[in-house]
Amino acid sequence: MSSIDIIRECKIDKTPRFVQLSGLFDLPPMEKSKQSWHIEYDLEEKPWNIGLIIGPSGCGKSTIAEEIFGKHIKTFEWSEDKSVVDDFPEDMSIKEITKLLSSVGFSSPPGWVKPYHVLSTGEQFRVLCARTLAENDGLSVIDEFTSVVDRDVAKIASHTVQRVVRQRKQKLIAVSCHYDILDWLQPDWILEPLNGVIQWRSVQRRPKIQIEIYRADRSIWPLFAPHHYLSTKLHRAAQCYVAVVWGRLAAFYAMIPFPHPKSPGWRGHRAVCLPDFQGVGLGRVLVDVVSAHYKTITKNVGFTTSHPAMNQSLNHDPLWRMIRKPSINAKASDVVGFKRQLRYTTSFRYVGPAEKLE
Repeated sequence: MSSIDIIRECKIDKTPRFVQLSGLFDLPPMEKSKQSWHIEYDLEEKPWNIGLIIGPSGCGKSTIAEEIFGKHIKTFEWSEDKSVVDDFPEDMSIKEITKLLSSVGFSSPPGWVKPYHVLSTGEQFRVLCARTLAENDGLSVIDEFTSVVDRDVAKIASHTVQRVVRQRKQKLIAVSCHYDILDWLQPDWILEPLNGVIQWRSVQRRPKIQIEIYRADRSIWPLFAPHHYLSTKLHRAAQCYVAVVWGRLAAFYAMIPFPHPKSPGWRGHRAVCLPDFQGVGLGRVLVDVVSAHYKTITKNVGFTTSHPAMNQSLNHDPLWRMIRKPSINAKASDVVGFKRQLRYTTSFRYVGPAEKLE
C-alpha cells in the first residue's frame, strides 16, 4: 500500500479588510492558511480501467490528482479556423478519428467539420475526451469531469466514455464533484479526499433509460435538421416519429413510401439523434421500433445509410439483413424531388418481428 501526505499552505496578508472580516465573524487570527491530506492507494492491487476521484468542491480533488497523477493531466490547444478532426494526432487516419469520436458519443459529421470553439459545451466535452484518449495510450486524467455540461448529458457521456476506455484497454481517472455520474461511469475504484483511501468496487450495468416514442408532426423536423449528416430536406410524404427521454426530445425518424414495381413498401428517410443523447443507442431503438410497426403494414421495410456507425450497427444486428453491400448506386432518382447523391451507401431490410406501435 502506497501512501502520500500532501500539504498546501499560503501566507495571509493581514489587510484592513482581513482584520474587519475576522472581527465580524470572530475568526481566530491566522498567519497562514493550511490544509493537508493523507492518501493511501495501491493501484497495482487489481486490474482496472476507470478510476474516480470525487467529492464536494474545495475538498482537494484536483490537488490530489495533480500531486499523484500530474504528469498525466494534459491541456490542449485548439485551432480557431480548422475542424476538430485536424486537431487530432497527425498519424491518425480520418477513419480512426471519426470512429473514436463516434465511440464517445459524438457521431455527427456536421459537427466534425467545425472548429472546437463553435461546438456546444456537450460536444466540446466529448471531443476533449476523445482527444485525451487519442494522445495517451496509457493513463489519462480529466479534471472537472462533466462539470460544464447538463446533468442528463453528463450521465450519457460518462457511459460512452467508460465504454470506449474499456474497449481500448486504456486507463482513465476522472475528477468530479458530481455523484450523479457514479452509476453511469461505473468506476473500478473511488477515492474520496475526505476518506483518503481507495475503495474498490465491481462494475455493474448502467441504469435503464426509459424511452417514449410518439408519432410527430413534420413541423418538428427543423429541430433535428441541422444535425443530419447529409441533408436538411424532409420529403413531403414523410411520416415522422420522435423519441423522448427524461422529458426531452432525443431522436427523430421518418419513413417514406417505397414505390418499387415488384416489392413496394416503406423505408427509412431521415434518422437523427441529437448530440446530447448520442452514444447509448437511442437512435437505433427508435429505428427498430418504428420499423417493427411498419412491418405490420408491409413485408418490405428498408433503410439505406452511408453513415459508418449506423452501417456497422445494422450489419451486426439479427433484426436487419444487408441486401446491398456498400456501393455507389446512381440509378435514376432517390424519390420524387430528391436527386440521388453519388456516395457509398448500404441497404438493409428489417427482418425482425412485426409489432404495432401503440
